[in-house]
Order: sequence, then C-alpha cells, then structure tokens
Amino acid sequence: MTRRALAASAAVTALALALTGCVAKADLASAIAVDITDDGCAVAAATAPAGAVTFALANNGTDVNEFEILADDQLRIVGEKENVTPGQEIDFTAHLEPGTYYTACKFQQVGAPIGLAEFTVTGEASAVSAGDEELSDQAVTEYLAYVRSQSAELLPLVEAFAAAYAAGDDETARSLFAATRVPYERIEPTAEAFGDLDPKIDFREVDAVADGLEWTGFHRIEKDLWAPAPGDLNSDGQDAFLDWAPSTPEERQAYADGLVADVTELHDLVTADDFTVSLDAISNGAIALLDEVAAGKITGEEDWWSGTDLSDFAANVQGAGVAFGAVRALAESKGDEGTALATEIDEQFAALEAALAEYGSLESGFVDYATLTDADKKTLSDEVNALAEPLSQLTATVLGA
Repeated sequence: MTRRALAASAAVTALALALTGCVAKADLASAIAVDITDDGCAVAAATAPAGAVTFALANNGTDVNEFEILADDQLRIVGEKENVTPGQEIDFTAHLEPGTYYTACKFQQVGAPIGLAEFTVTGEASAVSAGDEELSDQAVTEYLAYVRSQSAELLPLVEAFAAAYAAGDDETARSLFAATRVPYERIEPTAEAFGDLDPKIDFREVDAVADGLEWTGFHRIEKDLWAPAPGDLNSDGQDAFLDWAPSTPEERQAYADGLVADVTELHDLVTADDFTVSLDAISNGAIALLDEVAAGKITGEEDWWSGTDLSDFAANVQGAGVAFGAVRALAESKGDEGTALATEIDEQFAALEAALAEYGSLESGFVDYATLTDADKKTLSDEVNALAEPLSQLTATVLGA
C-alpha cells in the first residue's frame, strides 16, 4: 500500500532518496508552487482555471511527504503524489473540473492531513477535441475493464487463501500468499480511492500503529504465517512481539472473514454501474505504482515476514504498464514530443522488467527478498528511477498541460 511510514533507519531513508531523486524537476514557470515542510503545506495560489492543473511540489522538510487534493467533503482523494522525498522537486498534474477542493500534505505519509486549505477551480468545464475525446473514452473504457477484471480475479484467490489460513493449513496459505496479492497490487491506486478500504486490506503493522488503527488484512495474516522468533524485529526496529501475539483460532477466523469482506466490498464498488475512473487517475496511477515500489518493495519493508516483495514489485510494474498502455495513444496524439515520451517509457519498462526477471517471475516465483545483495537492490533502484522520470511527465502530456 502507498501510505507508508518509512523505517526510521538512516539506511532506509538514504535508499528512498536514491530511488526518487532522479524524477523530473518541476517547471516552476507554469505550475503552482507548493512548499512542503514537516508541518506545513503552502500552496502558492488558491484558485486555478478548470482543466489540467499542475502543482510544482518542493519538499523542504526532513522526511518523505505526500501531497493530496481532496474533494469538497475533505475525505475523498481526487489526486495525490506520494513518496516526495526531502529536497525533491517534481510536477504533479491533475485534471480538475470547476468546484471546491482542498489541498493538504501528509508528513511521513501517515496521520491526519497537514496544512488543509481550500482550493477553488473556476471557469467552465474543460472541453476536448473530438479526437481527444474518442481516445480518452477508449482509455477509460479499457482501464475500467482491466480494474474490474483484476478485482474479479482477486476475490476467489482471497477466499481460498483466507480459508486455508482460518483452517490452520499454514503450508497451503503460505503457498498462496504471493499469488493472491498480485491482482490487488496491480490496481492498488484504485483501491486507495475508497477511503479506509486499502488500510483495512493492506496496511503493514507499523502503518496501523502510526495511524492508531486496528491492524487487519494481508499483512496481519502474513505475520501469523511466518511467525517471528524471539528477538526478531519489525521493519521499524521494534521488538516483533511488542503488542503482538500469534492469533488464536477464533482470531484467525475473524481476520480471514474480515479480509474476504473487505475485498468483496472492493469488488462491489468497482463493478457498480456508476463507478468510473478519470483520465488523470489512470496516468497518475502509473507513477503511483512506481512509488509503491520505491516506498516499500525495494526496501524490503512490504512483505517483511514472507520475503515475497519481488512478487508485489512485479505486479506493481505490470499495473503501471497497463495504465500507461491505456493512455499511450492519447500521448502519441500530442505530436512528436508525446511520441518520443511514449517510446522512452516503453524502453524503460523493458529495461526494468529485464532487470527484475533476473530474480524470477510471477509464473515461476521469485527468490526471497533477503537473498538480494546491496548491489542487486541498487541495480533495481536505478531502473525504477530511469522509468519514473519519463513516467512522471505522462499526465501533463496526456492532458495537454
């Protein structure tokens, strides 16, 4: 999941910086400046005309942060850029129709929004050419079908996994864990749009503690299946047995039932007749999935007990590739610049996938993350960086910003 608190160690912080430091810097001349600090989120303008709105984010704080655009209910997230590391400057573009929104930041990507401020979008609803509208409709239709397909694939996998766990068949449950998570990891930004659903399904222990939430979902079950030994530590360096004990059979049943119920709710939401996705949600979702890799998978924090991080990594990359593919034609329709960008993204996807293939595949399985050397992680992080830079330009190109 994306709303992660990074581990406190200097090594993890340094790695996160290395992963995100190469993303393209903001074009400050055409974007609304956002000064992000540990306790502030100063947006230079409170209004903007409808259409593609670009925010030039600059993290002047001491740790990773997140920028959010909230709907008028101050709950629903209509746009977000996660994993903005200290010293980083990056553009974030969202398509906003006329109305009232709120901007905010989230220090360390956990807790309550900081610097919540009203943001007004003025003018008329944005117009697009007939050609752009046709390509936009095609992208939305294609990606919506993909999200629904992945959700339909996820539900029976979760039901089988949860049943094995609740029955105490740990060997079977362990064998199903990585594969069960794949459809979820491919569409995770969509799940995150539904308030507390993603935290219930996919929060790690340190995230739940930081946000004061009950810890449930995949990673609660994971810790039971790969139970720590005395002296083991959580990803934040705390004693693994602090406020935790192996689940009783009754607790296992409750966690299993809860995961199935939450995934069923996700399936019902995305298959509802009135559910749709916006164009910028698709293109921004591609970079959000790369952020997922940088924030947890490459650091080994995601699947801390099972060591199956590379499976999640590969699923995130696949999901990002599908999101890019849905809007590729629209990017290429913008002329030579859009075509060149699409070609570069293609090349970087191929390079990242080739580097990841050195350690296995989703079909045959990946090596345990603990077997990777620092050099291995550096190679993967370099490839993630190389893809993140052109991919971060995709939304602005697609929306014509």
